[in-house]
Amino acid sequence: MLESGLTRRQFLERATGAGVALAAGALAVSCGGGSSGKGEPAAVRWVSPRGTLLAMDDYHLWVAVELGYFEELAITATLEGGPGRGELERIAGGKSDMGYPSPGVLTSAIDAGAPVVSIWAQYPGQVFDFTLPQGSPISSVQELAGKTISVPTAAWKRVIDPLLVEAGVDPGSVTLVETGAGWNLAVAQGKADAGLAWEGLRAQLVRQGVKVDFLLGSEFSQGPSNVYAVRRTDLEDDGKRGAYTRFLQGAVMGLEFARRNPRAAAQITYRQVPGLSELLRPQTALESLLQLAAGYEREEKRGNGWGFHDPNVWERYLEIVAGLGYVKKPLAAADVLTNDFVEPANSRADVEKARKEADGFELDKEFAATTVPEDITI
Repeated sequence: MLESGLTRRQFLERATGAGVALAAGALAVSCGGGSSGKGEPAAVRWVSPRGTLLAMDDYHLWVAVELGYFEELAITATLEGGPGRGELERIAGGKSDMGYPSPGVLTSAIDAGAPVVSIWAQYPGQVFDFTLPQGSPISSVQELAGKTISVPTAAWKRVIDPLLVEAGVDPGSVTLVETGAGWNLAVAQGKADAGLAWEGLRAQLVRQGVKVDFLLGSEFSQGPSNVYAVRRTDLEDDGKRGAYTRFLQGAVMGLEFARRNPRAAAQITYRQVPGLSELLRPQTALESLLQLAAGYEREEKRGNGWGFHDPNVWERYLEIVAGLGYVKKPLAAADVLTNDFVEPANSRADVEKARKEADGFELDKEFAATTVPEDITI
């Protein structure tokens, strides 16, 4: 979810002294073969915005890889670590097919002329939170007016300002303090009034003993957050549209599997991605997944299906970034998104198969010992 050159892995490594080397941008896993009556397999190259695959965020895709859902749908899916920034340039240039940008990255790219469009709201809620020193008297985002916010780099202003404006806070009243990789440790030490965090990372901070409280984005913001974006010209290609629809069918099956058996989805992801075991313990990985899952399923729980963009939410966000001057000309929701893939991906996904396999999945010893916390906010 980051919009800077540093990856989350690098931040956490430096902040906690884990001393684990990062292999960024080079790790990719493919699956393919088998047509299942759908013709020759079509390739979909998905690229991470983080510069690494070392994260729990993509658990539903790893489930679809491991259990052969993409293969059955005649999709050769490649998950790429990516460059850490500028992944939409790869999409526009044909080096990858589908990116996972934040709204700020997506709108900036479109404003700059990149021919990309969102086809799937993977995280339709608000993923970002604010951290506070434990025991802070601050109890609402509105109380951040006149305060300091710890960030690793001032580039995060484009993430923070829309959150503040939505809450009625003048961004000019807030001072950003660049504290580097340990930006949330700086909050815990009282060097700033608040810091930026996000779902998934929140579980990691708690488990790592970083002593902070949280203002949850889901409680003060309507979103939106990260999406799956493709080349706009691909929407005119029946073959590409079919391939993306089937890819998203596999993603839906992975999401449904995880909802039915989150411990199994956490285990699959943990074992599929080399290096995660050096970053997270199984219980932390599970709790990180659960926090992310709560955001992923927001519109599905409302009856709109997985991946649905709420146009009203997006119009409001686009008004805010236009008012902040972050785009040269105002954008409308139709300029940045389409919901055309939501109904076919949801209706054609073999949800019953995914649920059945989730029910029958055998956990290994480590993940059998994990528990779904009763008090976790999901």
